[in-house]
Amino acid sequence: MGSPSPDNMEDTKSSVIGPLERRVRQRKAPLEVIKSKVSSSLSCSVPKLKGALTGLFPVVLWLPKYKLKEYVWGDLMSGLIVGIILVPQAIAYCLLAGLEPIYGLYTSFFANIIYFLMGTSRHVSVGIFSLMSLMVGQVVDREVYLAGFDLNEDAKQGPAGGDALNFTEDSYSDVMNVSIVRVLDMECGKECYAIGIATALTLLAGIYQVLMAVLRLGFVSVYLSGPMLDGFATGASCTILTVQAKYLLGLKIPRHQGYGTVVVTWINIFKNIHNTNFCDMITSAICISVLVAGKELQERFKDRLKIPLPTELVVVGGATIASHFADFHGTYSSSISGAIPTGFIPPKVPSVDMMSRVVFDAIPLAVISFAFTVSLSEMFAKKHGYTVRPNQEMIAIGCCNIIPSFFHSFTTSAALAKTMVKDSTGCQTQVSSVVSALVVLLVLLFFAPFFYALQKCVLACIIIVSLRGALRKFRDVPNMWRVSKMDAIVWTVTMASTALISVELGLLVGVVFSMMCVVAQTQHPQVSLLGQVNNSSHYEDTEEYQNLQTIPKIKIFRFQSPLYYANKQIFLKSLYKTVGLEPFLEVTKRRKAAKKAKDLAKKQSKKEDQVNGEVSIELIHNDLEFHTIIIDCSYMPFIDSTGMATFKNVVKEYKEIGVTVLLACCNTSVIDSLKRVAFFGSADKDMPSLLFHTVHSAVVFASDIPTAEAAGNTPV
Repeated sequence: MGSPSPDNMEDTKSSVIGPLERRVRQRKAPLEVIKSKVSSSLSCSVPKLKGALTGLFPVVLWLPKYKLKEYVWGDLMSGLIVGIILVPQAIAYCLLAGLEPIYGLYTSFFANIIYFLMGTSRHVSVGIFSLMSLMVGQVVDREVYLAGFDLNEDAKQGPAGGDALNFTEDSYSDVMNVSIVRVLDMECGKECYAIGIATALTLLAGIYQVLMAVLRLGFVSVYLSGPMLDGFATGASCTILTVQAKYLLGLKIPRHQGYGTVVVTWINIFKNIHNTNFCDMITSAICISVLVAGKELQERFKDRLKIPLPTELVVVGGATIASHFADFHGTYSSSISGAIPTGFIPPKVPSVDMMSRVVFDAIPLAVISFAFTVSLSEMFAKKHGYTVRPNQEMIAIGCCNIIPSFFHSFTTSAALAKTMVKDSTGCQTQVSSVVSALVVLLVLLFFAPFFYALQKCVLACIIIVSLRGALRKFRDVPNMWRVSKMDAIVWTVTMASTALISVELGLLVGVVFSMMCVVAQTQHPQVSLLGQVNNSSHYEDTEEYQNLQTIPKIKIFRFQSPLYYANKQIFLKSLYKTVGLEPFLEVTKRRKAAKKAKDLAKKQSKKEDQVNGEVSIELIHNDLEFHTIIIDCSYMPFIDSTGMATFKNVVKEYKEIGVTVLLACCNTSVIDSLKRVAFFGSADKDMPSLLFHTVHSAVVFASDIPTAEAAGNTPV
């Protein structure tokens, strides 16, 4: 292996390091950058105002370019089909939210219109979503319970009506102290109070989302990993299935308040199994059979079917007709949807007093709603070859919550199932959302009363069958375990905590646990000793590859992790073990040898003592297998102050025993950090002899280091 002369080597290092130094010096100070950004954002001009408006309402950019002949048929078909699917789901998901069916229709209508104006995705379907409905329903039921209302779905009155209070002796004083006085002042029934809580929660969630967009906090979704979100969705699906199971059997069991909803609800179901309504049970069995059969046929013949089968609409229509003419409610006491009014209720400002009660509950709603919307937007944008703006998506979904909250709507999000339907039926733009909104509007204005006799068990069947995709994730766990054990553990922990504890705590546990797993991985990084590939400039792990050449008197160490306070000791132990030399032990060994030599010298003449002493110590000095350690920093994205101090100590300690430590492949962040602590000496004078652009340039430099200088003459 040829080695350039020291002069040439200096020129090489200067050409490598020089441009990097100049770029670093040319960077602006952080304060100057902040000032320039603030002044730029506060300045106002007509072009800037126009750009802000078009950015806030992307529809004004793409709608004038709408290709009518090319796009209209696909948008009409997809919008019509999604609207047909949306109507029964909007009514059904109100069971999860603990609200009347009309509010689900309001939510679906306003969300589609607003996202049409403000969204950047062409294919996402925004509206009512099962997971959001469940989270809203848990908050609504908790507050309704604390307000002293009966949680039985058939109870419509409240404190103002005087006949729906269901206090126990133990809870009476607590409820009175918490909110009964407030409800009496409002003269508000159970339905009014429930939608008041839902709208207050929705308004706060929307405000949080817009604030996140303004403050550029979209990076929060980065901490919601794929396995964690899948586990969260699966655990929430188990909770949804459990909550809806009582409707399949016609049992009137209030929703459990507190932790362990899944376990407690199933215990209550089996305790009350003797009260099963056989009319609801038989209806549920028939509806589930038809819905599952329709879904299976859709999946099996999806290549032949140009449009999805409207199975939900068929089931809702057939069940409503059967319930109406057979009078299931009057004859068999089957629970039905009841009267659904037509038209729109006058808008109302959400109660500030209620917002103060749900200020923290809105945070997970805002984060999950944003995360699902952005992930779906980016997924379908990538599929169809266009781009979306995540920050604008956050503003859009925030406005889809803020504005509808004044019109008696609850929290919305992008929904995967309906988005996939839009995509498969030829959707081209968000004009399809307007078509879906018009379908919902027709139901609101004319057809809503026809759903009076619709049984709640039918709606529960629609919800449960829609969970098939999330529940099928259980089948993917073995394959996930084979691919990545860490991802499988994150999925399992998140799913179990969401299902067995609560949805909100499950999300928190999932985020914290997944971050802990990342930290744990930095505690067990991969380390390796590198060898040269066939006299080339490439170096790889000697344990992973065969026939690599070891460089005489040089050890090349690679640490594949950041170096920071939490893994400092891991780095040191790995370095000592890999190179086979710990400085402290070597110094101790030499001191013992020197002391032994001095003791031996006392028995000889003074002249012989000096000679023997020098020979003994020098032999120990030259016993080292190497004189240089090269640390490959190519897999080290950053270091903190502890990492910088660790580097300085490593260089110092190895220098004391005659071993030179060199750094190679450092990125600019690491170099800047080391400069700030004067790692390269005053004015970076030692940088050319400590830092190298590649491992190979460091090897060439180390090969020219005289052995005696590196390992033989350092005093102890």
